[in-house]
Amino acid sequence: MIVRTTAEITGTERDVAGAGWRSKRIVLGGDGVGFSFHETTIDAGTVHEFHYVHHVEAVWLVEGEGTLTDLDNGVTYELAPGSMYLLDGHERHRLEVRTTMRMMCVFNPPVTGQEVHDSNGVYPLVAATIGG
Repeated sequence: MIVRTTAEITGTERDVAGAGWRSKRIVLGGDGVGFSFHETTIDAGTVHEFHYVHHVEAVWLVEGEGTLTDLDNGVTYELAPGSMYLLDGHERHRLEVRTTMRMMCVFNPPVTGQEVHDSNGVYPLVAATIGG
């Protein structure tokens, strides 16, 4: 059994930040369960483009509001607490954040914890070391 709190991982290598976002990686590939689980916060007034070519991501928004745009077809979705979106087709997407958004995210395959988005918004595919 694994039990963790976001408080205990804050400020550790599991707490990763970029320009306008912060991801607390609660479950990682090294935990050996086949997915990773993150609490991600994105700052109000920011715009981010992502494209997870190697991962499927499910996102559940628990705080904040914004707009999600599928850059592959131009369709937009309004997001508010309780919204969920699933990037099951590796869609390129843009988040326009009106109020600070806090979301719970699941990645498959799992991330190792040290990935940072490249200039195209992509996470590299990194093999996890179990237990690491």
